[in-house]
Amino acid sequence: MPTLPTEMYGVQLIKHGDLDALKYNENIPVPPLTDNDVLIEVRAAGVNNTDLNTRKGWYSKGDNDAEDAGWGGNALNLPLIQGADVCGFIVAVGKNVDPNRIGERVIIEPCLTEANSKELNSPWYFGSECDGGFAQYTKVAARHAHAVDTEMSDVELASFPCSYSTAENLLHRANVKANERVFITGASGGVGSAAVQLAKARGAYVVAVTSEEKRATLEALGADETVLRDGDWANLVNQKHVDVVIDLVAGARWPELLEILKPFGRYATSGAIAGPEVLLDVRTLYLKDLTLLGCTVLDNEVFANLVKHIENGSIKPLVSATYPLAEICKAQQQFEKKSHIGKMVLTVGKNKF
Repeated sequence: MPTLPTEMYGVQLIKHGDLDALKYNENIPVPPLTDNDVLIEVRAAGVNNTDLNTRKGWYSKGDNDAEDAGWGGNALNLPLIQGADVCGFIVAVGKNVDPNRIGERVIIEPCLTEANSKELNSPWYFGSECDGGFAQYTKVAARHAHAVDTEMSDVELASFPCSYSTAENLLHRANVKANERVFITGASGGVGSAAVQLAKARGAYVVAVTSEEKRATLEALGADETVLRDGDWANLVNQKHVDVVIDLVAGARWPELLEILKPFGRYATSGAIAGPEVLLDVRTLYLKDLTLLGCTVLDNEVFANLVKHIENGSIKPLVSATYPLAEICKAQQQFEKKSHIGKMVLTVGKNKF
């Protein structure tokens, strides 16, 4: 096992707030391993909505109260290293882990059921309840570090874990089948564009909600139809109701999503970028026998299925831009403009391009 440094560089969240809450630090202790852990030298880490939401305290239901501003509804342990999307190489292992895993290139399953060699009563999210990947090294339970056999670059692999596993979980929980019509909001974002590809991989007919300037890209990813965010959704889906809605937006137009569903349709969500509070007419819910699904915790097979999709080439990475880790503030500023399609990725170590 190679000799490792005792300190590393990384970006720490030191408080809730604006970009000044992020601090680049070159003297962070390298995390110690417990028996079931692996230490990963991070090569690339993706930027996600959850990074910005956590920094701002958006998950708090108490007006950005730090006491419940973590992903799991608890206070964060600050300073915190964020970053849920990680690609890197295993460089050390705990005593219960096969040492032959050293050298594996892995991506990290961000929804954690084990941490510090203990089963969790409720799942953690990587980079929220524990330190994540915006650093030179990170640790995670070996079960959550998945080896990937592919020619894709480290940057490309770092675009997958969070958004694609979230998308696959939405489709899995909604039981999307071949030939079903699936309506996807926020389709040009990381999770949305992943959902388009993964729904097509299941043989579904995909209607993607996007902007005029991003339509061509979504169609190239496989969307069968595209509709505009401010369009007449009911008419623009060819007067045909849909079997499944995959929603990442919520907001004022949320009631329309239930209206376009067929009887016994399924609605699944894992985001609310247009606003978390919506108006529900319960009559629509029960008269149409709809199923509403909140999807956060990954089902057991979801991440393994994602790795299979990567390895067999049925999905493609969609990287809009890369930034060095030290330019994380610039990356988050650009991310918040929502002018990109796909993922923004921070380069951390020596990357393959």
